[in-house]
Amino acid sequence: MKVAIAQIAPVILNREATLAKVLQSIHEAADQGCKLVTFGETLVPAYPFWLCRSDAARFEAQDQKEIHAEYLRQAVKIPIDGIERAHDNHLAAVCAAARDRRISVMLGVAEKAVDRADHTIYCSRVFISGEEKTAGKILSVHRKLMPTYEERLAWGIGDGAGLQTHPVDQFVVGGLNCWENWLPLARASLYGQGETLHVMLWPGCLRLTNEITRFVAKEGRMFVISASGLIRNEDIPIDVPHRDSMLDENGIYDGGSCIAGPDGNWIVEPVLNREELIVADLDSNRVLEERQNMDVSGHYSRPDVLELHVNRKRQSVVVFDD
Repeated sequence: MKVAIAQIAPVILNREATLAKVLQSIHEAADQGCKLVTFGETLVPAYPFWLCRSDAARFEAQDQKEIHAEYLRQAVKIPIDGIERAHDNHLAAVCAAARDRRISVMLGVAEKAVDRADHTIYCSRVFISGEEKTAGKILSVHRKLMPTYEERLAWGIGDGAGLQTHPVDQFVVGGLNCWENWLPLARASLYGQGETLHVMLWPGCLRLTNEITRFVAKEGRMFVISASGLIRNEDIPIDVPHRDSMLDENGIYDGGSCIAGPDGNWIVEPVLNREELIVADLDSNRVLEERQNMDVSGHYSRPDVLELHVNRKRQSVVVFDD
């Protein structure tokens, strides 16, 4: 199966302009025969990189309030079962492209949660199917289980509802956001669903992807894609609130997208400092070969000794019985 990583930079805090770049990448990947295209963490409308550059933990700081308000305005609404309004799907064009081009999409968004009164942002991994029977449908939205460090100033804490895998051609695909890929039980919840291709979504940094990509590939005896974004000074529009506090003369995020095979070796080594559609052919038979001696949820597991319980209910602050 041919897959793609769209290592692109967002137009910072501009949802529509960034989605236009996403759509272009989807069509380019489809033109090359890809069955899956992946994107970085909260690519739309941006990873909140400003938090670690502007002393964001200052309580009642007016500059942080103004930036956060813009982040909320530009965040992505996604339809939720039972709460569907005509204006709640900012990903409608992405879904249409996945349907029309028969390509599955894994996209990182800052989700403005319609089931949380529209005012809390989650770091969400969205899977849109390109398979014939489900083409164009959003099959899962995984909200990051625990935002890392300063991210908690911008994002809410997610739940297990999106810990799901999905078929793409000959593969079973799952994905996690950034550092939650280091959570052994989160990974195990996907392994146990037959995952053969794991996607890691990152904001974009070599030090994040260089070691864990190959480690998880060898642990799970499967292919692992690390999909990263880029963030450069030129990606921050002039009208972004408090832009000067976000700039960095040494650069911000440098990419690092890569792919490892089921033996832990590189299929694509980390790509740095450029926007690029990275395309690779993955042979599903390699997973079967490597699982001959190690299958963490199969013949090497001991469910009589070790068992994982996963709560996949979507959290809610209120339940109405009408």
